[in-house]
Amino acid sequence: MTLSIRSASATDIPLIAQFIRDLAEYERLAHEVRFDEAVLETKLFGPRPYAEVLIGEIDGAPQGFALFFHNFSTFEGKPGVYLEDLFVRPEARGAGLGKALLKKLAAIAVERDCARLEWSVLDWNEPAIQFYKALGAKPMDEWTIYRVDGTALAKLAALG
Repeated sequence: MTLSIRSASATDIPLIAQFIRDLAEYERLAHEVRFDEAVLETKLFGPRPYAEVLIGEIDGAPQGFALFFHNFSTFEGKPGVYLEDLFVRPEARGAGLGKALLKKLAAIAVERDCARLEWSVLDWNEPAIQFYKALGAKPMDEWTIYRVDGTALAKLAALG
């Protein structure tokens, strides 16, 4: 069995879209998936890419992906890597692909002089939590994520 990690290209959009849908299904959030593939392609591979994608393959067959982007730590004075999505197809789990994707992301972070690699995990996802802890990740329990979206985002943007 051969594991490989490659950067995605615009021709991978249907595959990336399917991975996103599969992840949403696993996370019980399929009802929240609303993207348009053409817009996704522009946002990932257009003139100003907002994120990058790695494709994980086993014996040449795509079995997982990682979508990430840079954030910035003012305390560190350096960029960081934020992992938005990590997904490995259920039938491919246990082969080391998730670990290989995270290892590649860590290498990218080190190569780009980033201070940290961060991500969020759903509280109920105990298999993922144990997997991340085994790799040396630690929870940031003292932080709570806040979000403004949809009409609340539009209202905030329009405040005078």
